[in-house]
Amino acid sequence: MLGDSLSAGYGLKPAQGWVALLEKRLQAQGYEYRVVNASISGETSGGGLQRLPRALETHKPAVVIVELGANDGLRGLSLALTRDNLAKIVAGAREAGAKVLLVGMRLPPNYGSRYTNDFMRMYREVATASRVALVPFLLHSVALKPGLMQADGLHPTAQAQSALLDTVWPQLTPLLQKR
Repeated sequence: MLGDSLSAGYGLKPAQGWVALLEKRLQAQGYEYRVVNASISGETSGGGLQRLPRALETHKPAVVIVELGANDGLRGLSLALTRDNLAKIVAGAREAGAKVLLVGMRLPPNYGSRYTNDFMRMYREVATASRVALVPFLLHSVALKPGLMQADGLHPTAQAQSALLDTVWPQLTPLLQKR
């Protein structure tokens, strides 16, 4: 798992985040995968790209879930640069022999319709060009529901984590193999 605060479990106990729940679900359903959560709060696509080679060498993953780009967007960074970074992350993971799932995000509307629409479209473009699976919007089932977002309005609560996993699961399972 290569992500930002949404996958690192910002504001939660380590066992509460959706990535920790993923490992439990995998085990419960007979998948023998070890989940390594290499997510860091505040991470950008550029930071993820820099950390990727070492993570791939250290863990030799069969599957890489990439959930990055939100902090790029919140900082108003160049979408071309973010798109390029995501494409390089996907390519690097695939070159290392991993299957890849790209997890997209959306931005609040205060960034303007052009930037927010282009940001959202960027994930589909990377997934299509790279031929990898895509979850279009990690927070789609929780973002606007009272009580499922922390006070900052950006990070899901502990109660929302199972819904995040349920959002990722249908796109992830085709990449998995029972051993």
